[in-house]
Amino acid sequence: MKNVFGFVFLFSLLIPMGGSGQQTNVPITNRKTTDTYNALQSQLEIVKKHPENPAQIAQAYLQLGEYYHTLGLYTEAIAQYNSALEQLGSNLEDSLYITLNNNIGKVYLSLNNFELAEQYFEETKKASEQLKDDKGLATSLGLLGASHEKQSEYDEALQDQRRSLDLFQKQNDDFGVAITNENIGSVYEDLEEFELAYEYFKKAYDHLQGSRTTEEINVLNNLGDSFRKRGDYQSGLEHTTKALNLAKELNDLHQLESAHKDLSKNYALMGNFEKAHEHLLLAEAYSSEMLRSQNYDQLNVLQTIYETNKKEAEIQLLKEQNKVSVANQNLLWVALFAIAVIFIILFYYMGRKRKATLKIQEYKHRMLKAELDKKAIEEQNLQREVQLKAASLSRYSLHLSQKNKILLDMSNTLRNMVSRKHMNTSDKIKELVNEIDFNLKQEQEWDEFMTFFKEIHPEFIKKLSMLSEDSLSPAELRLGMLLRLNLSSKEIASILRVTPDSVRVARYRLRKKLPIDQKEELVNFMIEL
Repeated sequence: MKNVFGFVFLFSLLIPMGGSGQQTNVPITNRKTTDTYNALQSQLEIVKKHPENPAQIAQAYLQLGEYYHTLGLYTEAIAQYNSALEQLGSNLEDSLYITLNNNIGKVYLSLNNFELAEQYFEETKKASEQLKDDKGLATSLGLLGASHEKQSEYDEALQDQRRSLDLFQKQNDDFGVAITNENIGSVYEDLEEFELAYEYFKKAYDHLQGSRTTEEINVLNNLGDSFRKRGDYQSGLEHTTKALNLAKELNDLHQLESAHKDLSKNYALMGNFEKAHEHLLLAEAYSSEMLRSQNYDQLNVLQTIYETNKKEAEIQLLKEQNKVSVANQNLLWVALFAIAVIFIILFYYMGRKRKATLKIQEYKHRMLKAELDKKAIEEQNLQREVQLKAASLSRYSLHLSQKNKILLDMSNTLRNMVSRKHMNTSDKIKELVNEIDFNLKQEQEWDEFMTFFKEIHPEFIKKLSMLSEDSLSPAELRLGMLLRLNLSSKEIASILRVTPDSVRVARYRLRKKLPIDQKEELVNFMIEL
């Protein structure tokens, strides 16, 4: 059995999905959709002339909505149903209210909007229970079951369908009993319980046999389907053939497509792939014709609606034109005079507004210019201040260098005095002491140097300290500051009172503490910091 199904699957892939190959003779339908629409629309217009009968108007809207639904014009269908509900107003105890809500739910069910569909079905279910309308309740339950089945909620579907079946049986409603049995069979077929599915399809057929309706064709197709799925291909072929013949009599394209498709599957399972291919092509042809016919019907109805609305609009326009033609002549001069007055007022107003705008713009321009001049002056003052402080800093640096040179000269003088034993050193020592005292008083210049440096480079010390993983000593920070001023090692040695070699060693140690590339100069790093 598995090999047969595998071969059927392979065969279905090899079947061409176009119209090439064998020619098919499919009858083309010629439904008078326009006449049907015109008749329903005329009936609606007639009952609308009697607003004292809202139920009749609602019924006419209902019939028009059902017609739109059969054509697949779901938006128009819902619009008609809502118009019918508006006619009922607050009279929600009418059985027509139940029918309308069920029909709106059917539209959403067709669109697979299960949430909205079930919302309407639940409302009609509650209303039916309140009105004790068993037929409305049975219908609502059946529709709820169909919604659950489409969502694969089979337990809920069976529960709703069985309640619906009990209610239809109590009313001796053969048609309702047949449709509900078929729905239950469909659920069991989805569950692949084909024996139970067949039993319910058979019960449905017992009620519909000989009715020569679309429902009878559908049940015959389902019976043939259940025989085929249980392996009884001959019985399946017989029932599907009956469905096909009845569908031909009724010229039902949908049932013709379904019957040919089922026959194709049946013949494929029987190994007659030529017949299977023939029926599959016919099914495809009927499907295309059904789609073309539906589109044709929809187009005709929509065109008729458009033309009807256009004519109504033209008629209404002519009526309005006749009513206001005299008034228009009288109002014409008044309108012209009013327009002239408005133009004069606007011209005067715009002129004043333009002048006011120009004055505001001129004032803003002057304010902006004054602000720019102020900013320029402030910038010049800041630049001048920076230049002065930079000059002061350089002067302090030079002064420190000179002072240290003096101290070095004093040190050399003292050494010479020590080497000369017979020299009178008393006066010379007093002179050196006075000079040293004088220079010591100038130590406060380092503090002034730090103050000037921070004003010119306020973030330098903070940035330098953050870059080093190890904390930097005051001497290293001082070295960094002198390097930032782009002083040479010799000048730095003079300022710090150390030898140039000591400066080189200090620079090396400082460099190791900072994230500097090997090829980058320490001075450039400090300047760019």
